[in-house]
Amino acid sequence: MKALLLESIHPLAESILRDAGIEVDVRTGALDESELIDALRGVDLVGIRSKTEITPAVLDKATDLKAIGAFCIGTNQIALGDAAGKGVVAFNAPFSNTRSVVELAIAEIIMMARRLTEKDSSLHDGVWDKNAKGSHEIRGRRLGIVGYGNIGSQLSVVAEMLGLQVYFYDTDDKLAMGNAHRCDSLDELLGIAEVVTLHVDGRSGNAGFFGAEQFAKMRPRSLFLNLSRGFVVDYESLRDNLRSGHIAGAAVDVFPSEPKKRGDAFTSPLQGIPNVILTPHIGGSTEEAQEDIGRFVATKLRDYVDRGTTTLSVNLPSLTLEARPGGRRISHLHVNTPGVLAKVNSIFAAHGVNIEGQLLNTRGENGYVVTDVAELPDAAVEELRAMPETIRLRVID
Repeated sequence: MKALLLESIHPLAESILRDAGIEVDVRTGALDESELIDALRGVDLVGIRSKTEITPAVLDKATDLKAIGAFCIGTNQIALGDAAGKGVVAFNAPFSNTRSVVELAIAEIIMMARRLTEKDSSLHDGVWDKNAKGSHEIRGRRLGIVGYGNIGSQLSVVAEMLGLQVYFYDTDDKLAMGNAHRCDSLDELLGIAEVVTLHVDGRSGNAGFFGAEQFAKMRPRSLFLNLSRGFVVDYESLRDNLRSGHIAGAAVDVFPSEPKKRGDAFTSPLQGIPNVILTPHIGGSTEEAQEDIGRFVATKLRDYVDRGTTTLSVNLPSLTLEARPGGRRISHLHVNTPGVLAKVNSIFAAHGVNIEGQLLNTRGENGYVVTDVAELPDAAVEELRAMPETIRLRVID
């Protein structure tokens, strides 16, 4: 098998895949659609981060592709439905860089509250500007967290330990951590919080989620952070609110359009505004987080190849499978319609195949059944592959 790893994925991922007998091609930058189509010829596994897009056109051409590893949290750069329809499983790393993002958010809240970037710039310019004006402690301040998932909830705990009063809003019903207060609406949170931080996911419905209307409802002289997705915020509106003084400071780590590789030119309407911290999408970019992401996602890819395991897949039914010491394992991804399992087993019975173990799970339009057998005639394999419901069939020896 062959794997392609893009966007400077941690070397541990390459090591894990090579140790599993997989040939690995490593590249540092992202690829555009046409480049990716060319690069995926004959490739079984691909690893990406946030810049490379796996589009329907890429999936149409990548006929050998079996699995996608998103070495990050977000998966909106992958056409997940199209991938599922072609039997291409996708994995991500939903937990590995949580702490790194939380620590950056806390650091930036303190930096903005103390206006440290401005003090730093003054000294670099040779100006000694020692005064307390506009500089505040964060203890006792009201932090509003929009999106209370893995990152938002951990930020809630750490912030409370530092003395912040935590309020949160999420469209799903989430359990409050510690003494955090749940808000019934975004408007309620914006009217309370002195610091607002976004940690929403990358679903298309969140595009333009936070704009002029929301900034207007924030408390005067409050602070704003976005470490989630660039397209959820209207940055022109944020710029206007910063210049008017309604928003006292902002920290932004993600942008609607980001350069594909290190060293490329970057522009933003937020450049050059005092008390604004701009970082190049490094929320999860610590050595610790990248190593753990490399281990986590590469292990998922390896286990899918070796065992057929799809645990924590983001687009196909989840099955957790043990290693099989002998015999053969049939991995059958199919359209989820009634009677498929009966058809599969009737084919086995017609060829005298004794089933030693079998697991089935479904997810939306897709089903996944894995069957362990001692022996498997080629004719049975061909019949399974020819079933009209079959999306992808693999035999794992």
